[in-house]
Amino acid sequence: MDKDTVAALLPFYDREMREGVRADGPGARVERVGGVVRHVGADADGWNGVVWSDLDEATADAAIAEQVAYFASLGREFEWKLYGHDLPTDLPQRLSAAGFVAEPTETVMVAAIADLPAGSGPPEGIRLLPVTDAAGVDLAVAAQERAFGEAREQHRKLLLDQLDSDVPLAVVAMAGDVPVSAARMELHPGTSFVSLWGGGTVPEWRGRGVYRALVHHRARLAAGRGYRHLHVDASAMSRPILERLGFVGLGTTTPYVYVP
Repeated sequence: MDKDTVAALLPFYDREMREGVRADGPGARVERVGGVVRHVGADADGWNGVVWSDLDEATADAAIAEQVAYFASLGREFEWKLYGHDLPTDLPQRLSAAGFVAEPTETVMVAAIADLPAGSGPPEGIRLLPVTDAAGVDLAVAAQERAFGEAREQHRKLLLDQLDSDVPLAVVAMAGDVPVSAARMELHPGTSFVSLWGGGTVPEWRGRGVYRALVHHRARLAAGRGYRHLHVDASAMSRPILERLGFVGLGTTTPYVYVP
């Protein structure tokens, strides 16, 4: 994509993926309150947070206090998903002053599926297994726990909840009978975007094309469903791989977490 295309895509992304966000599952809801759009999970284990805001110096502090009070009334931790172009420019400082804690910043990256280079399939010794049942979820979680070095029980619940989709949303890379990488995607009906998540690979298989194969696998599924763009909140580790595949950065996003 050239610079003009990227510049035009940012407001399009904001409108479809943030201001127009849809609930991520049964029982979850999206609410617009003043200049804020928030997502409320079906329960405390669901994702709770602010995904979009239209604020200025005069309205920001009151909006922040309102969201803190609302989620505190539910007894829920929540995330203010702050983007680098959000206003006012001192919103990060205002969130910190209100008790939010910033987590690592990621790069918002997008790609037109039609522009991706042709995939060559998984590397030798790897087969891709769509996750279609609880046994597949166990394999995916095992791969991610090894890749990220932490328990992934909330991820397990998310994958189990996605099993009722008519297309497998998660995939595991298997080396023989051993799961070595896993990733998932989220479809956003009514938009042109599919979001890619995960992609954690165990250390001994990194740098061998497994992550790239998982991207191509999900891109093919997305294209078959009529989607035109892929979206990733990319870490510093995955960004170079995505850039080589033709993804471009729209900006940054930083989770600001509030624990009541």
